[in-house]
Amino acid sequence: MTDSQHLLHNCLYFTANALARTVTRMAEEAFRPTGLSPSHAFLMMLVNEEPGIGQKDLGEVLQLAPSTVTRFIDTLAYKGFVERRSEGKLSRVFPTDTGAALNGTIMKAWKTLYVRYSEVLGKATGDRLTAEIATASEQLMRS
Repeated sequence: MTDSQHLLHNCLYFTANALARTVTRMAEEAFRPTGLSPSHAFLMMLVNEEPGIGQKDLGEVLQLAPSTVTRFIDTLAYKGFVERRSEGKLSRVFPTDTGAALNGTIMKAWKTLYVRYSEVLGKATGDRLTAEIATASEQLMRS
């Protein structure tokens, strides 16, 4: 390994992005049967879990900017999976019957992703790595 490669592999920014690219490819493959990107599928999963969830709440849970959440909801609404209802200043998101019916396929895709990276990393390592990344992310966001 060259000095430059050694430096990059000891850099949180580089290694986190390399991991994200690899996991994204795996997720895109796992979620392909849903017809949605992994991010859209996770938003849909949250809407199915909590019908009437607010757009702001979706952004907080998914750690996405409000404009990104709006675009995702627009896409899902166009495809007939969700509908928006305004309550005063709040915009709430509900699954349509079609969106609710997609939940089983989304959950299966999520499990497929989990099984795939668990087979590579080992279940305990994958679970520990996920927990450590979540903790690090929270700590860095608070700084």
